[in-house]
Amino acid sequence: MIAGCGLFPSHNKDESESWSVERLYKEAKAELDEENYEKATEYFEKLEARFPYGTYAQQAQIELIYVYYKNSDAASAIAAADRFIKYHPNSPAVDYAYYMKGIANFIGDTGVITSMVGKDVSQRDPKSETESFDAFKVLVTRFPNSKYAADARKRMQYLANQLAMHEIHVADYYYRRGAYVAAVNRSQKVITEFPNTPATENALVLMARSYDRLGLDKLRDDATRVLDKTYPEWKIRTVTVKEKSPWWEFWKK
Repeated sequence: MIAGCGLFPSHNKDESESWSVERLYKEAKAELDEENYEKATEYFEKLEARFPYGTYAQQAQIELIYVYYKNSDAASAIAAADRFIKYHPNSPAVDYAYYMKGIANFIGDTGVITSMVGKDVSQRDPKSETESFDAFKVLVTRFPNSKYAADARKRMQYLANQLAMHEIHVADYYYRRGAYVAAVNRSQKVITEFPNTPATENALVLMARSYDRLGLDKLRDDATRVLDKTYPEWKIRTVTVKEKSPWWEFWKK
């Protein structure tokens, strides 16, 4: 009871309580350099809470994005990036915030666990991939000369391929259930939003078959002509993969 009343010093006293903002930032950076991410997180969060204004606070906010990411806390990294973008839209580091937001979503959805189980990420909920793509798109659009832009463009291409294949999976699902209009719409989305991806050929084939089922012969023939012109060997490839999805059987007629 006496100890609880404060007559004896607590062993849990915060050693950083009396530190200046400069000292707190220096200690946080030292922990980060040593890859002690939990301790670095603690110090950066304390700095932001105790000294919410000024250069050090702004730098702590941008550092926290990276520290959360390295500490495998993608959700906090994304939230920190969004917060930095909202409150510091004109900061020289805002391109980095967009980049890290894209990276956190990208790794969170396509990381080690996915590769271990061998699951096709294009068949999963594309929310994280979409948000990653959107963040990278803002980066390369607003800051084309950013040092992060080149890597962002490469990741966007990968994500575009995955998102396009997701649409193909959905279109195939609709087709096999007789929802041919929905299958056409999903296939059209691939062509308009993700052109020049490997899924474009699949989208055109699926559109042609859907139009055939709908009795829209002209639209079917138009899709076929585009296939013939753009992908001269498409019929050979459809024979190769026909066992993977029932809608390839159309081209055996």
